[in-house]
Amino acid sequence: MSSDHPLDSAIIGQLYHAHHAWLRGWLSRRTGCHEHAADLAQETFVRLLKARQQKPLLQPRAYLSSIARSLMIDHYRRRELERAYLESLAHFPQLEAPSEETRLLILDSLERIDRLLDQLKPRMREAFLLAQLDGLTCAQIALRLDVSKATVERDLSKALHACYRLRYAEL
Repeated sequence: MSSDHPLDSAIIGQLYHAHHAWLRGWLSRRTGCHEHAADLAQETFVRLLKARQQKPLLQPRAYLSSIARSLMIDHYRRRELERAYLESLAHFPQLEAPSEETRLLILDSLERIDRLLDQLKPRMREAFLLAQLDGLTCAQIALRLDVSKATVERDLSKALHACYRLRYAEL
């Protein structure tokens, strides 16, 4: 196989036949659910098909388990976001609850925001959350984080710019 082409479907098919059962077992032990493990294993190979891997895999199980681990983390983060969202919905009267479609759109947005926040530097993320969720001023955040007000303003500007890029990247 040439090194300038992505893995072709025949090679991925061979990987699937050689490692799918192992990966499902590996995931099943970690998730405690055979059905969820089967879904994650399938999604792992879908990701592999979409990957731009250029070279043959020297350690396919390590590569597959790395993809699967990332998928498990994404799943658990999404489930935690959904739990927190449903918990907050419980505070609304039944008539004000959003439709299922709106609920899924909100969860998708929360997931994208969570991924964005996870990419920010810790101090920048904390300053952003203190401003957005707690409504603190730049001066209050500076005191809390023991940094200058100018540093907080710079961090908030970068965080808001990242949000802006995320928003307009989707349009």
